[in-house]
Amino acid sequence: MPRVPRIYSDVFDELLTEDVEELLGRFQHSGSIRYKVFAGIWRHMCFSDVFRGMPGLAELKRFCRVTLATAVKYFLPPFSYQIRVGGLYLMFAFYHTQLCSPPVRIRLALKDWACVQKFLEDSADCGHHDVVYVYQKLAAAKAFHFTAMPHVLTFQKQRTAKTGAVCAEFLGRATAVRELMCADILEELSHVQSNYEQLKEACPEVRGQAAMTHRDLASRLKGCMSEFISWQQKSFSSQDSKDEKAGDGEKESSSSRARLLSSIKHKSYSSFQEAPRSRRHRQAETVESSDPGAEQPQEPATVHKKKPPSLRARTTQSLGESRGDSRLHAWLLSAPEQPRPPVRRSSQAAPCRA
Repeated sequence: MPRVPRIYSDVFDELLTEDVEELLGRFQHSGSIRYKVFAGIWRHMCFSDVFRGMPGLAELKRFCRVTLATAVKYFLPPFSYQIRVGGLYLMFAFYHTQLCSPPVRIRLALKDWACVQKFLEDSADCGHHDVVYVYQKLAAAKAFHFTAMPHVLTFQKQRTAKTGAVCAEFLGRATAVRELMCADILEELSHVQSNYEQLKEACPEVRGQAAMTHRDLASRLKGCMSEFISWQQKSFSSQDSKDEKAGDGEKESSSSRARLLSSIKHKSYSSFQEAPRSRRHRQAETVESSDPGAEQPQEPATVHKKKPPSLRARTTQSLGESRGDSRLHAWLLSAPEQPRPPVRRSSQAAPCRA
């Protein structure tokens, strides 16, 4: 008996990812990172019913692993902080609404542990206590399964994991340049540059020969960083304005399409050419000959071709008509029976019987 292929992969499911991205998109547009807002969106979309209708326990466990792996993907970089918070809330919701007993645990690779610790420290420093509380609840319930790899490895079998495209709206902005500009690195760099210039002036032998750096290196670096930050803000703001104008563009698309169709029809009707004078009398004759009371489509005139004579006609024409009895049938192969001669009666009387 052939083995039935799996309905869901162990790593990725396209339809589930679309629903999760819609949920996270609504959470991102809310502009909040509170769990109360996320729970309201979860209940409004009836996301708890995602585990309903599974045919068997094995398929249900496999789908639970897929849902938790999808939530972990949005919990880790390179997504923005708000999307990572939504991924943490998804992990908490999927773990407590799954129908498996015992519940399927969340796989968390050791290579991602540093990112998780940095995320928790930033949340605690900013005062987002509900984020830290949700993570501590998962840790207290022993929901995490710390492993070497994020997914299960299958030996002696080559398998290509399905992956989906990363949503560009969920990615976080690059903050390394901003952090570099806010730190004291520029001040330290300018101080080192001044010391270098003083040492170079103290040595008359290399005063005009050594020029390894620019004198205004700190100011140039600061100008480049400020230019990058302004470009980043402008690009993200233009992208948000495009998303807001997308709805208005869809409404105007129907009216513009109608105007385009009307202009095409107007051009096609205006390019109509009248018949030349040499053909106008033919059109008039055609109209007069037709019956004005009945409108019938004109049938094209059929050309009757003259059929060639048959073989019998050509034979008769070349040899002449046969002199035989015309009463004989052509299909009669044997000779007809001749009429019998009439029987003569004798004059002798028949003898009398005693």
